[in-house]
Amino acid sequence: MKKIILGVFFILAFGCKTKSPKIATMEEEVAVLASDEFKGRETGTEEELKAAEYIMGQMVEIGLNPKGNAGTYYQTFTFKPRKDPHQQIGFQEPGDSTITGTNVIGFIDNKSSNTVVIGAHYDHLGYGGEGSLHRGEPEVHNGADDNASGVAVMLDLANNIKNAELATNYLFITFSGEEMGLLGSNFFTKNPTLDLGQVSYMFNLDMVGRLREDKTLSVSGTGTSPIWPQVLNASNPGFKLVLNESGVGPSDHTSFYLSDIPVLHFFTGQHEDYHKPTDDAEKLNYEGMRLISTYLLSLVQELDDDQKLAFRKTKNESEEVPRFKVALGVIPDYLFDGKGMRIDGISEDKPAQKAGLQKGDIVVQLGDSTVVDMMSYMRALSAFEPGDTTTVHVRRNDQSLKASITF
Repeated sequence: MKKIILGVFFILAFGCKTKSPKIATMEEEVAVLASDEFKGRETGTEEELKAAEYIMGQMVEIGLNPKGNAGTYYQTFTFKPRKDPHQQIGFQEPGDSTITGTNVIGFIDNKSSNTVVIGAHYDHLGYGGEGSLHRGEPEVHNGADDNASGVAVMLDLANNIKNAELATNYLFITFSGEEMGLLGSNFFTKNPTLDLGQVSYMFNLDMVGRLREDKTLSVSGTGTSPIWPQVLNASNPGFKLVLNESGVGPSDHTSFYLSDIPVLHFFTGQHEDYHKPTDDAEKLNYEGMRLISTYLLSLVQELDDDQKLAFRKTKNESEEVPRFKVALGVIPDYLFDGKGMRIDGISEDKPAQKAGLQKGDIVVQLGDSTVVDMMSYMRALSAFEPGDTTTVHVRRNDQSLKASITF
């Protein structure tokens, strides 16, 4: 893998534009994008631009046409970072204290009146910053699962679609600025490089590198078109699908849903390495990524002869999420479909760890409130203030346990 990385940097260092790298495997693409040399691909950095150039090289080799600005593969956007975390970022002209992000866009033009958008963000957290869950000295956050995995699956799918006999147009976008607030996808939908009215649907690949042994695959946005549940289940090669209707979520499909476009977001679940320096290439399930790519190809083939998909507004669960002032200090298992809230990771020096809770515990009661799912867990949490003490009931294997929690 080291030879591949050095080869990429040789191309970048000498500014060679005439020869792009050969089509890489998913393992090779993740090894490059999630290497220490790319320093976490933070939006606006030199290393993010190197990642953009590498992705562009892969698009060229696959045979995708440029669909950015002015005949290039790039669409840039400039913004000032927010000082207030609740402040909305606005796009503006380059100037002092501004940051420029770069979307990378390739196109398969089959002369159709319909276009499918397939996207994945390629930026990450650099050395950490606000979004990091790492405690300690700054370290490179390589972001192998988040989201070199999505980029690798997208490029593999692009290559397979390019070699298939399909009728629809396909637009492939790797977004910048996702970690700062879906900036790249937001900018694209406000400044599209093609007519959004011709977009039939959008697939978003964000964190698809950790498929579990039971093949659980989360798919969000299934309520954004009436056809989604039928197509997803009919083409399913054996995934345990966890379906969520809402078109709104913390990833780039939201920008397209808000533009009245049917969306699906594919996700293999959170883990203890999420937003930490330990999210590295060797921890990914590459065979699982290939299974997901094959599944997505079967979906686009199934829909290739269809007219533009009907769009449907969904109930926005995020508007119902209670506000809370305390945290248990756990990573929930968002793929868990049983009763309760299963813990997928424990943060250090937080209430859950101090109370002796463990990964795999299923929270079934918090204080006086029964917990049956994520929403009821958050409602229960919203009842507490910092300094409050209560009792948490969990299931651990075949045992029922309780512990005292102080927030």
